[in-house]
Amino acid sequence: MKRKYLSILLVLVLVVTLAACSNSGDNNDATPPAETTTNGAEGKDTVEVGIAIYRFDDNFMTLYREELEKYFAELSAETGVTYNLDIQDGKQDQATQTEQINNFITQGKDVMILNLVDITAANAIIDLAKNADIPVVFINREPETIDMKLWPGKTTYVGADATQSGTFQGEMIADTPNQGDFNGDGKISYIMLQGDPQNVDAQQRTDFSIKALVDAGLTPDPLSEPYQANWDSAKGQEFTANALAQFGMDLEVVFSNNDGMAMGAIQSIEAAGRKVNEDIYLVGVDAIPEAVQALADGTLTGTVLNDHYNQSHTAADVAVELVNGKDVENYYWIDYVRVVDQSDAELKDAEPRTETVEEAEARYAERAK
Repeated sequence: MKRKYLSILLVLVLVVTLAACSNSGDNNDATPPAETTTNGAEGKDTVEVGIAIYRFDDNFMTLYREELEKYFAELSAETGVTYNLDIQDGKQDQATQTEQINNFITQGKDVMILNLVDITAANAIIDLAKNADIPVVFINREPETIDMKLWPGKTTYVGADATQSGTFQGEMIADTPNQGDFNGDGKISYIMLQGDPQNVDAQQRTDFSIKALVDAGLTPDPLSEPYQANWDSAKGQEFTANALAQFGMDLEVVFSNNDGMAMGAIQSIEAAGRKVNEDIYLVGVDAIPEAVQALADGTLTGTVLNDHYNQSHTAADVAVELVNGKDVENYYWIDYVRVVDQSDAELKDAEPRTETVEEAEARYAERAK
């Protein structure tokens, strides 16, 4: 019910704002949405790309955004087509981002690349984009499969399967010499630094890191409910410090849904006089440069490469296909990579795996068993 209410509210907000903007003298030069078509885009000298990022101060999305800008510049140099990127910071507020996306629509962008603050807004946004004939590439935060059926061929998702990253985290702990059990009591006593609990990546990394331990025949022992650190380094530091003070040497493993929070955890671990890989383990996700350096320094047990390089390139390539009037696949997946050494994080070209929404639904149903 909450999702349905939010969707209706977003549609009403967008429609009202569209009507207001269409009557404003300030927008006389904007291309009306009804006249924006992908079919005539092939051969354009200039392509207008609206890019909405859920927040700019996220470590991973900063890497993603910078690589996206770099790659579009390379495409421009290769093809002679000018790609004008309008990149907006959603500041982790869906109302702010909704207004930004609405502006993209009223301006008649040729294509939108969207990293939503709240993924439940996807269906309302797809409806508005479809009415304006502006194709959409969702990135990083996956809409529900029901939403991916609303405008097949013109709406796609480019990302990585977060269950894979969580599984790799658990496997890295299972592969340590003592399998995460420093005190030899037969249990892996851990805490979880979780990102946004409403975010599917956070949920899946949380669940599947622990599932990997169970699948390996080990006994995970949560010392607390997941700490809601919301992808933030400062909160990762705070919650880890609290856990170390409360649980002391009983705390053997810190799982972090991303490297940003893990970097905060390192500070608290060192302040408490503990040593990663000697009396506590710490694993993250993203393989940001700071985390890769921490691996080399011995202050991080492992991370998982969330491949911003190939994800951003694929998102741009798919956006160009959409601008050229082509139908695209429902999903483009880039595999995560286990990183326990600096060399594991080396960026290299990788081909995406494609999937239909029906195939995704069948895979998700099988995974839920």
